[in-house]
Amino acid sequence: MNHYVIADARRCIGCNTCVASCSQEHQRYGLQSAPRLEVMRNLQDSAPVMCRQCEDAPCAKVCPVNAITLRDRAVQLNENLCVSCKLCGIACPFGAITFSGSTPVATPRDCNTPKALPAPLPPRPLSPFLDCVPGVRAVAVKCDLCSFSEDGPACVRTCPTQAIKLVTVDLSLHASQRKRLNAASSLPVDLFISGKENPS
Repeated sequence: MNHYVIADARRCIGCNTCVASCSQEHQRYGLQSAPRLEVMRNLQDSAPVMCRQCEDAPCAKVCPVNAITLRDRAVQLNENLCVSCKLCGIACPFGAITFSGSTPVATPRDCNTPKALPAPLPPRPLSPFLDCVPGVRAVAVKCDLCSFSEDGPACVRTCPTQAIKLVTVDLSLHASQRKRLNAASSLPVDLFISGKENPS
């Protein structure tokens, strides 16, 4: 089983602290600054939506350059290998993969000269899947459980209401055992006698 992050909508207050900390943590390590989660809201509730770290990982199956792989019990993305095909975002059934622009480091933002015509304005953004800006490479962005940090996911650490939790194998097994015990204790006692079903 893969590790994954889950959010409790009953505790979430929609403060976007998780979004900000995710962006800041990845930028600190030289990765895309786009947040790996998005807080969704309706009239009553709010909760962040993020990668489910699927065991069969449709995004990894469709990646033509193996930029998405299963590593350390999580579905990891290597940004350096991404070729901007956007297939992973289309294949993700939860909409948990988006795209962020990456420009060459050595290219200044305004490189016009008096002898050249001014560069055209960038087109109005439509969607991460449809946008195409010359000179900007779209790089896939997905939750990596902050695998580069020894402290674990930044969103879990900074959530003020502890609405976000990291689910590990041990935690999942414990929850499964607790559910079984609760289910067994809710059955009527007279259904079973000495391990055999009561004929009456």
